[in-house]
Amino acid sequence: MGTVVGTGLVIIVLAAIVVAIVFSMYKDKKKGKSSCGGTCCHCPNSAMCHSVQKGKVKLHKEK
Repeated sequence: MGTVVGTGLVIIVLAAIVVAIVFSMYKDKKKGKSSCGGTCCHCPNSAMCHSVQKGKVKLHKEK
């Protein structure tokens, strides 16, 4: 019985951590922050991260 309670507790704690991470990533995405931390000049998915907002397109200069 004790191992079942312990296992259940660990699962609940890990699930809470995963939910917190996903929620944090969702908030960052809504704020326009990127989760990769890299530059977007050669990224094939840069259009997904930096979409057209308020009629302006964000352009990145290559270094």
